[in-house]
Amino acid sequence: MDISLHKKRIVTAIGLALIPILALVFQGWVFFTVLALFCSFTLWEFYNLFKSHQGIKTVKSLGAIYTFLLLAAFSTGNLLYPALVFMSAFWTAAFIFLFRYSTDLNASFVQAMIFLTGLLYIPVNFHFFLHFNRWECALVIGAAAISDTAAFYSGSLWGKKKIWPKVSPKKSWAGSIGGMTACTVLISVYGLIFGHASLWQWIFLGIILNIAAQMGDFFESALKRSLAVKDSGSILPGHGGLLDRVDSMLLVVPAYGLMRMVHPYFQ
Repeated sequence: MDISLHKKRIVTAIGLALIPILALVFQGWVFFTVLALFCSFTLWEFYNLFKSHQGIKTVKSLGAIYTFLLLAAFSTGNLLYPALVFMSAFWTAAFIFLFRYSTDLNASFVQAMIFLTGLLYIPVNFHFFLHFNRWECALVIGAAAISDTAAFYSGSLWGKKKIWPKVSPKKSWAGSIGGMTACTVLISVYGLIFGHASLWQWIFLGIILNIAAQMGDFFESALKRSLAVKDSGSILPGHGGLLDRVDSMLLVVPAYGLMRMVHPYFQ
């Protein structure tokens, strides 16, 4: 294992952990602002994966605006408002395509699809944070972090047989099992101390969240490979871009959002 890479990953992870910790301490508009900015930068990286497509600069600018609008709408607790904002985003993209097509018959609707997919992928998935309490925010962040970290180190130490080489050549069965084990243990211990559910319910939740984390990771890996991109960015030493760091969390957050509707883990 590259020692310098190992140190970079640790320093970067600690630095990233401070952001949600501070936001959770202050809550309110501070938390909203941090979440909106984080989503905007991550969405910018997502759109940048498609930089070879015409008109992607317009898409990136619109994405930042609609990220704030969507999160503000979701924060009201009334689903009518985010539905209206997303409808507005669709028609904005549609009219941009319409005017381009009126002057260029080769204009493509692909930019609009990338724009709308990005909004669904990042701010819509992350909006659940606005309705989680401190314990739940810590739970989903911890589940994603321990899944990635344990998978990385167990895979580096013992990984030989690859789990899905066509999608992600470096990920192994040892890494997958290590991530699953660590996530389940962490969630169970954390839940029994701070939450309200039986041991088996916490174990089941840990398994579900780890599966979500791994699928989120695989999805972004497949997306980058299909676009011949190694990393979504270079802002995080040892990790690549923000999207590379939170790809697993993008499925963990909505997965927990669904699970908490079935059982109130933190009353």
